[in-house]
Amino acid sequence: MDIKGYSGSISEWSGDALAVFLNEEDLDGFRYLGEDIANEIGRRAAESSFKAKKDTTLWTCLFGRRIKHVFLVGLGKRSEVKLDDFRRAAALAVKQASKERCRDVLMALPKEASQDVFSAITEGAVLGSYRFTKYKTSAENDNNWNVEKLNIKDAGDDAIKEGLIFAKAQNFVRDLVNEPGNVINPLSLSDEAKKIAEESNLELYIYDEKQLEEMKMMGLLSVGGASKTPPRLIHLAYRPAEPIDKIAFVGKGITFDSGGLNIKPSDFMRTMKGDKAGACNVLGLMKAVSEMSLPFEIHGFIGAAENMPGGGAYRPDDVIRMRNGKTVEIDNTDAEGRVTLADVLSYASEQEPSVIIDMATLTGACVVALGEYTAGVFSNDDDLASGFLAVSRKTGERMWQLPLDDERLRKKIKSDIADIVNAAGRYGGAITAAMFLQEFVGEGIKWLHVDMAGTDNTKEEYGYYIKGATGFGVRTCLAWLRKKKEELL
Repeated sequence: MDIKGYSGSISEWSGDALAVFLNEEDLDGFRYLGEDIANEIGRRAAESSFKAKKDTTLWTCLFGRRIKHVFLVGLGKRSEVKLDDFRRAAALAVKQASKERCRDVLMALPKEASQDVFSAITEGAVLGSYRFTKYKTSAENDNNWNVEKLNIKDAGDDAIKEGLIFAKAQNFVRDLVNEPGNVINPLSLSDEAKKIAEESNLELYIYDEKQLEEMKMMGLLSVGGASKTPPRLIHLAYRPAEPIDKIAFVGKGITFDSGGLNIKPSDFMRTMKGDKAGACNVLGLMKAVSEMSLPFEIHGFIGAAENMPGGGAYRPDDVIRMRNGKTVEIDNTDAEGRVTLADVLSYASEQEPSVIIDMATLTGACVVALGEYTAGVFSNDDDLASGFLAVSRKTGERMWQLPLDDERLRKKIKSDIADIVNAAGRYGGAITAAMFLQEFVGEGIKWLHVDMAGTDNTKEEYGYYIKGATGFGVRTCLAWLRKKKEELL
């Protein structure tokens, strides 16, 4: 989709479709559309039940006019509109225009808007046009229609550029997470990292199983021990001239999770190709950072493994000595993500960043606590957490902070025979998992953990999402980096 700003008059524009975003208070203001269509649109709106409620549309077909279709898209009450409502409205408009087989579309607001709004509209249009059709036959794909040109009234080039960077990064993640386990494994995920490094001029280091053994990363090696595809540690680095800070992102890269010897029931094994979502987020954001002219040295770390049953599988009751020297007793092999991340967090800490943000589809307990649309956030620094959550409210990626200060709960990760145990029971499971990870974060490093279990995949279509992988989290990380740049410069 080619997206550009449009500075001319709407009354002079001609094309397939005009999408007008309206608040409930704007229902009588159509003069700016041009006298030739304003009366007809106004009459159509007055005769319908359309009240510009959020996520509603009204379609009018104008036969033989300079504009073939007009879509009125509701934003709700002006006082209640959030930035994400513009993303959702743009996605809805693009979907409607595609259904009517429109090739070029103009989107407009009746009131002046900030460039943040135009970035959000760009994001929504790109995210709303996403499809994953790689494994569909050509005959099935014939019904798909794409808007080719999108003009956004009064949008600046910089706003559109940023919206495109953010949305393309998220769609890249969606594509990668949607790939099945027979396509993406630790080796092919490493190949994706190679492509990104070459395209984005990033440094890349990939460590194989022999090197991992030398590096004493026994957590990552143990989780991946039963798979015919060996584990990998992936390290990408973006190094600008004279960086003013160093930041690390860590992603859980379990390319398929069977549960290991504590094998999952069949219903819970479905969608486990998505257990690599945190790792894919890291790849997506590292792909994007080189386009954002950020003054930070940014590192992306991924521990990639398949958690499978077999003769080489790690077992309940095993004791593993991790990279940082701590010992872990295995209670449940299906609590493998934290064992993998532990080694990677230790390695990332050794690079001495000021901040580490990790993302993982870590616990079903987080989904039970917060539902399928909200991720859990944990942090050892309140300012870091509050800043990250403030950004998430603007990106529309719902997150909620959960506590790490319950010392009685922390005692449950203590082991009788080792330093800590990898699973601490049903109650407070997301919290004890985060406490486990905290044991492997270097002293003095600000750390934030995003438990995105549940939010990485959707079983329903809503907003700018379709069924499947969501790419949740990558836009918030990118927006947080942009905000950090603005605060420091």
